[in-house]
Amino acid sequence: MARAREAGFDDIGFARADARPDLPEKLGRWLALGRHGSMGWMEETAARRADPQTLWPEARSVIMLALTYGPESDPLDLIDRRERGAVSVYARNRDYHDLVKKRLKQVARWLAETQKTEVKVFVDTAPVMEKPFAQAAGLGWQGKHTNLVSRKLGSWFFLGAIFTTLDIAPDAPHDDHCGACHRCLDACPTRAFPAPYELDARRCISYLTIEEKGHIPREFRKAMGNRIYGCDDCLAVCPWNKFAQAARESAFHAREELEAPLLAELVRLDDAGFRAFFSGSPVKRTGRDRFVRNVLIAIGNSHEPALAEEAWKLIDDASPLVRAMAIWALGELGEGEALRARADAALHVEEDEAVREEWRSIR
Repeated sequence: MARAREAGFDDIGFARADARPDLPEKLGRWLALGRHGSMGWMEETAARRADPQTLWPEARSVIMLALTYGPESDPLDLIDRRERGAVSVYARNRDYHDLVKKRLKQVARWLAETQKTEVKVFVDTAPVMEKPFAQAAGLGWQGKHTNLVSRKLGSWFFLGAIFTTLDIAPDAPHDDHCGACHRCLDACPTRAFPAPYELDARRCISYLTIEEKGHIPREFRKAMGNRIYGCDDCLAVCPWNKFAQAARESAFHAREELEAPLLAELVRLDDAGFRAFFSGSPVKRTGRDRFVRNVLIAIGNSHEPALAEEAWKLIDDASPLVRAMAIWALGELGEGEALRARADAALHVEEDEAVREEWRSIR
C-alpha cells in the first residue's frame, strides 16, 4: 500500500484472477438483452472481458487501485443554470486514462523488479471488468446504479488494474451496503435502470452524449437538460459521498472554462476550435459534430430565446447531426413559424432521413 500511495493512489485491494466465475453469465445476459446499445466492441470482446485468464492465461492475481477525483462542489448545482453546459466531473480537465496509467506503471514496474513477476496494466480501455474485480478485491461494492461505492472514498474515484503472475493472498470481497436506499435510481433523468443493479446503457445520458454516434432519440432530449457530456446524477446523490474526498491530483481539478461553460460559446466551435479547446481532454473523443449536437439539445432545453440566434447559424451545417438538432432546438425555443417558412425548401434538398424527420415535425 505504501508504494501505491507514493504513486498517488488512495486505496488498493487484491483478488484472484478467477475470483468472479459468475461474470460470463452476467455479461452474456446483459448483452443478450441489447443493453449495450451500439457498443459492439463489448460483444466482440465478451469472452476476454468476462475472464482475466482468457485475456491473459498466465494471470494469477488482480491488483485493483483507486484514485479519487472528487469535485469541490456539488455538480448538481449546475443543472438549473440552463444557459450553461454540464460536463461530467471526471472530464473537466485532463484525460484520466493517461494519468492513471502512468501511476499504474510506476507500481507495476516496482512490483516486477522486486518480485520478478510479469505484469500488465489496464485503465478502462482494455476488455477488463474493473468494477466487479474491485468489489472482489474489497475496494467497495457495485451499488444499485452499477457504479462502485466505497465507504472510504464515496463514489468519485477512478479504477486501474494490474494483472500479475504472482499468487497474492486475496482480500475479502466487499459486502453490499446500499440497504433500502434507492436515491440513485430515482435521480436518473431518463430512467436508465430497469431494476436495481441493472443498467440499460441505451437510456443512459452518459451513453447518449458520449457513445451514441447517431441522432439521439427524441424521447430522451428534454430529460437531458443541459448535460452535454456525461451525467453525474446517480453518483452525486449517493449518501456514501459523505466520505468522498476532493481530488488531490491537480490535473483532476476542473479547468475554469469547463466548470460552467456558456452554451453560446460552445456551440460556435468548429472542428479546429473544438480540437484546440479540448486538447488533452476525454471530451475530444466525441468529435465536434457529436459534441455540438449535445450542446444544441441543451440550447433547446434552455428556455433562453436569445440562444436561438446561435442555433439558426447551424441550420445548414455540414453535419446532419448538427442540422437535425439545430431544427429541434429552434422548435423548442419558439421558432416554429420561421422554421415552417423554410421547411418545404429544406425538405427538397435534404438527404439525411433523420434531418428530414425533424423538418416534417415542424411542418
